[in-house]
Amino acid sequence: MAGQVAERPAMASAPEYQGALGSLSVNASLPEVLARGVRELRAAEEAGDRREAARCGLAVAEACRRLGRIEEADRAWKASYRAARSAGHEGAMAWALWSGGTLARQRGALRLAYRLLGLAAEMGERGGDVVVRGYSLAGLAETGRIQGDYEAVGRLHEQLLAEARRRGEARHTVWALEGIAQMHRNTGSYDRALALFEEAADTASRAEDRRGWAWALRGIADVVSVRDGDVERALFLLSQAEEACREIRLASALAYNHKMRGNVLYRAGRYDQAREWYAQALEEFREMEEPRGTALSRLGLVKADARLGRDAADTAADLTGLRTTLDRIGLRHARDMVDKAAAELGVGPLPDHTGDGPGAAAPVLPAVGAEALRKADVEGLR
Repeated sequence: MAGQVAERPAMASAPEYQGALGSLSVNASLPEVLARGVRELRAAEEAGDRREAARCGLAVAEACRRLGRIEEADRAWKASYRAARSAGHEGAMAWALWSGGTLARQRGALRLAYRLLGLAAEMGERGGDVVVRGYSLAGLAETGRIQGDYEAVGRLHEQLLAEARRRGEARHTVWALEGIAQMHRNTGSYDRALALFEEAADTASRAEDRRGWAWALRGIADVVSVRDGDVERALFLLSQAEEACREIRLASALAYNHKMRGNVLYRAGRYDQAREWYAQALEEFREMEEPRGTALSRLGLVKADARLGRDAADTAADLTGLRTTLDRIGLRHARDMVDKAAAELGVGPLPDHTGDGPGAAAPVLPAVGAEALRKADVEGLR
């Protein structure tokens, strides 16, 4: 299933750009999307067209979110939802909830993300909008994946990949390939991960999806670094991806690119350089209030500082604090990374205040997440 590539993939589209913004490309620069979205939103409000206001507000919310303008994004998706509700349009309400759920995940509010994305999927089904339902199911799957519960979301990723191929949705095909690849990479199946990331990059390139292509290149760089130790190729791929991120102004993707540069350099023993990139990524994530990226950049900084001679007791204290932060967010996989870092740096085992200790079995997903995923029905997309 995951190894098939359509001979002629459809061009990538951006269904979150609707109404007067429906002609915008998936590769439109985000400042352009935001400026046009604000203009069209004002026009719709002046005309009293609530459905159009909801559509334009959605584009504003998504542009703000991807630019890292979090508070503006939060206001915009809520305003879009209110406009859609007043217009009685369930499809537009579902899109606003999807945007809000995606923002919640970006902010580390995972329980809220599950609740909003689950509601979006249900409302999309009621409103007959299979596209927003598919995006919402993908959002649920991605939320579970970043928490590290691959058993819960692996099959859903595969189902969404098959459905994306059937419908010819290049952008969702790329998303699913990258998600499955990331799970393989994190469980040590590097050959399989690389093949999937390369397929995603090829599919995105042929579909002219610059965003998906940039994320796929980041994945390839990660694997060739950790599997092959090929530092120069990894850095070259990240430079290519960075160019695309800057072109579209993808703030979050760019910060993750910079963090990955730190990872590549750290693995190569170039700790001074790695520290510089981790510090830059940390500043970028903090500016956009993204706790997951912030914590992972902090982890990189702690590791680089330790390799540069920092006191072991201070290193252990920082790692303990990071593990508490990741526990609070609910990122089990990242929490395990902290324990592995402690062992690698010779400062473990870390003191445990949660009662479950390193590697202990514990539910990964909150109850609301498990319930939302239980209800995920890909057949409803047909």
